[in-house]
Amino acid sequence: MRVEVLQWLQCPETNEPLELAPGAETASDGHVMRGTLSTKGGKRYDIVDGVPVLIPGSTTSLEKETADRFAEEWHRWSELRDYYEKQFLDWVAPVGKDDFKDKVVFEGGCGKGRHTHVVANMGVKAIVSVDLGTSAYVAFRNTRHLTNAHVVIGDLLQPPVQRVFDLAFSVGVLHHLPDPRAGFLSLSSKVKPGGRVVFWVYGHENNEWITRFVDPVRKQLTARLDSNVLRALSAVPTAGLFGLIKVAYDKKRNPFVASLPYGEYFASMHDFPFDELHSIVFDQLVTPVAYYLRGDEVRAWFEGKPFSNVEVRWHRKYSWTGTAQIPS
Repeated sequence: MRVEVLQWLQCPETNEPLELAPGAETASDGHVMRGTLSTKGGKRYDIVDGVPVLIPGSTTSLEKETADRFAEEWHRWSELRDYYEKQFLDWVAPVGKDDFKDKVVFEGGCGKGRHTHVVANMGVKAIVSVDLGTSAYVAFRNTRHLTNAHVVIGDLLQPPVQRVFDLAFSVGVLHHLPDPRAGFLSLSSKVKPGGRVVFWVYGHENNEWITRFVDPVRKQLTARLDSNVLRALSAVPTAGLFGLIKVAYDKKRNPFVASLPYGEYFASMHDFPFDELHSIVFDQLVTPVAYYLRGDEVRAWFEGKPFSNVEVRWHRKYSWTGTAQIPS
């Protein structure tokens, strides 16, 4: 971690400021690799391999299990790809690159740091990314060279950051929390007045076959399998999907792609390598928790709270993107 991240952090349990204790081990690039963060009230948190570990005692075992399962994925598929920026902007639209420029940004759930890396390169003043799993160490390695990127281990339902952010986002994370709406409200609570929040989540509409046939198998079997076994087994459906996308979802050869099931979504993955599709299939099968949310459920997240300029968009007819502004 870089010491300047402390201006945006706080104790997740008492909301007190955090201070770096004497005797910390600092690397030549300025990162504190090992040490202790403490509060005046006596709370203490370790810095391990360059990442502050700020997990509150209230974090549930289900949250930890979910984070650990995803961490297994990101330790295996850790490489960053040049198409991640296009993919990210598609998910968070109408928020665009210019909305990030010169902003202080909070990311709820960073995985291997692919969106941390993308946003850090959009000219942000700083991005603070929080993840509950050990994938945060992968994210740190992937973004260590970026002076405006900061990675922290913490719980999105009780994030160790102050309410100081111009923009907060969460892509592909809220639907894996025990309570997705609580995760959204927690995310938005860290945005200062006048700032903006944006998220992307799985949709129920057009994914009924997943909730009917895949979910029971995931809950009862694949989410409990050893990750190495699941990785091997998931290569089989990946091979079928890879062949289908290459043949049927090529926009250059098939003008009717848009009319096919998941037309725009699968077409967007036409040029992905096999290992990228493999990670996507594995991702669908590894988690203990996955909610597929209806549009009216997502819209209800904004009700009764002081949001303005609310927009909920049906993304590619299989997921939902929501964005709103925190009133000044």
